[in-house]
Amino acid sequence: MVLPPKSDQALATRNSLSEAVEVDTYAGKLHIEWDSNAKVTPMGQLPFFIKFLKLGGRFDPWVSDCPLDYRSNNAPKKVNVLGSLFLSILSGYNRYAHITNLMSDQVNSRLLGMSKVVSDDSARRGLNKIEEKAGIEWLQTHLQSCYAPLLTTL
Repeated sequence: MVLPPKSDQALATRNSLSEAVEVDTYAGKLHIEWDSNAKVTPMGQLPFFIKFLKLGGRFDPWVSDCPLDYRSNNAPKKVNVLGSLFLSILSGYNRYAHITNLMSDQVNSRLLGMSKVVSDDSARRGLNKIEEKAGIEWLQTHLQSCYAPLLTTL
């Protein structure tokens, strides 16, 4: 049986979260340090999720396989459209108009490999360009690639 430390100082020295954690994102490596006195943010764990997506090979194939195809040089990048929708969903937003709240966030979009967050109109137009059958097949394929390995485990 291990007894708890007698003081807060002893707890701080034994706490592994007091050291920096290295996280690999699309913007490069981050060193994250925990501040026990700071306020909690709903997006604070996002760099760890982005690391999972990058190292697990989930985000890049999802973007590249998307049947969204722009022909204009002025069109937004596919990663910016899908990434804006992705960040919006992770933020708990349920309307296109809420994407506007993300436009001032320059950190999380860069961590996901985006150059900018697109407007709600661009995101809506992008989704409308995806043919329904092709879109369902794209999403179903990537969803199945996530859970298929679990089906072979006893």
